[in-house]
Amino acid sequence: MNGLGFEGWMDRLVQASGYDGPVAVATTGIVPRQMAEAEEGEEDHDHDHHHGGTDPHAWQSLTNARIYVHNVLEALIAADSDDRPVFEANAAAYLKKIDALDARIRAEIASVPADRRKVVTSHDAFGYFAAAYGVGFLAPVGVSTEAEASAGDVAKLIDQIRAEKIPAVFMENISDPRLLDRIASETDAKIGGTLYSDALSPAGGPAATYLDMMDYNVRTLVAALRT
Repeated sequence: MNGLGFEGWMDRLVQASGYDGPVAVATTGIVPRQMAEAEEGEEDHDHDHHHGGTDPHAWQSLTNARIYVHNVLEALIAADSDDRPVFEANAAAYLKKIDALDARIRAEIASVPADRRKVVTSHDAFGYFAAAYGVGFLAPVGVSTEAEASAGDVAKLIDQIRAEKIPAVFMENISDPRLLDRIASETDAKIGGTLYSDALSPAGGPAATYLDMMDYNVRTLVAALRT
C-alpha cells in the first residue's frame, strides 16, 4: 500500500478478508507533507480528502520514488528470498532510469525563468513536486477532487492569478475542467494542458507508466511556462 492515509479502506479490507500476511507500506521513510489548514471562518470543502491533513501524493517527487523502490524491493525479498538477485538487479536498473529522468526534469525546470514557475491546477496533488523542483502550485479546491470551490474561493484565486501574473492553468485527468476554464477565461492565464496526478493514462497513452507520467507532466508544464 502507498500509506500516508491514501488507502483509508485498506485496513477494513484486510480485516474483512481475514488476511494475516505482511502489509508493505511503500512510503515508509518518506517525510510526509502536511496540507495547509483552511483559514479560520472558511467553509470546509473536505480539503484533506479524508487523509487526515497529510498529503499522500509522495510519488510526485523522484527523490521519494527512490524510497518507494527500496521499500518494494525489501518487501519482495522478504516474501521470496530465493529471487533476491533478480529483484535487486531490476531495482538497480529502475533506479538508473529514475536518476536519469530526475536530472532531465531539473534541467527542464531550470530552463524556465524563476518568476514564471507558478501554475494553477484543479487538484492539490503536486506539493511534493513543488518542493522537489521549485514550481509553485495553487489549487482552487485542495486535495479532494470531489470538493467544490465556493464562489469566494474562485474569486480570491482569480485575484491572486492576476496579482502574481500566473502564466498557466492546468487541468488534470481526473478533474472536471469547467472550474479551470472559468478561471482562465477571467484572467490572462492560458490553459496549459492536462496533468496526470492520481492516475495513469490508458496503455499506449502519454502517461502509461509512472516514469512516462513524470516525464509527460514536466514537458507539459515547461511547454506552457516558456510561452
